[in-house]
Amino acid sequence: MRQFALDAQRPVPGPIDTHREEAAVTPGGETDGEAGTVGGPGGDAPGIATETLLLKRHFTGENLPQVRAQVEDTAAAAGLGGVRLGEFTLAVSEIAANAVEHAGGQGRLELRRLPDELECRVTDDGPGFVPAIPELLPGLTEGCRGRGLWLADLVTDRLTVTTDRRGAGAEVTLAVRLE
Repeated sequence: MRQFALDAQRPVPGPIDTHREEAAVTPGGETDGEAGTVGGPGGDAPGIATETLLLKRHFTGENLPQVRAQVEDTAAAAGLGGVRLGEFTLAVSEIAANAVEHAGGQGRLELRRLPDELECRVTDDGPGFVPAIPELLPGLTEGCRGRGLWLADLVTDRLTVTTDRRGAGAEVTLAVRLE
């Protein structure tokens, strides 16, 4: 996998522990209500949850508005508020919409509460891409694309894109600090 940090000042996140249980997803995309955590028994720090899975959803163009509302509600419940809540929700929505538009009409979203951050990971099985984010606002013409990724980078504290070397899928991770 190739990983691109979109801002040299933002750290590239470490690997996620894939050996823990995660919330099961029902065929409709809803979670079963169980949250996955790292820490406690078998985790790195007994009794301290370092990562909690808050929401896990499969999305398509049809259910994207509902997923956006769920992200906003879940982020608010996790302690994000005000302008930052709106910015984070918009950034997640833009990245998910990109997956729908450019990666076969669907994707997967996982929202996690980290000790000091709220993190969302959007993955798809599309062709992958090399991110190119202009430093200035892209033109406001139909032919100039890329405003969603630019906006997500602008309003989040951390944004990374990982793509498979064979061009089989992308993973966009974005996070905001919880204050």
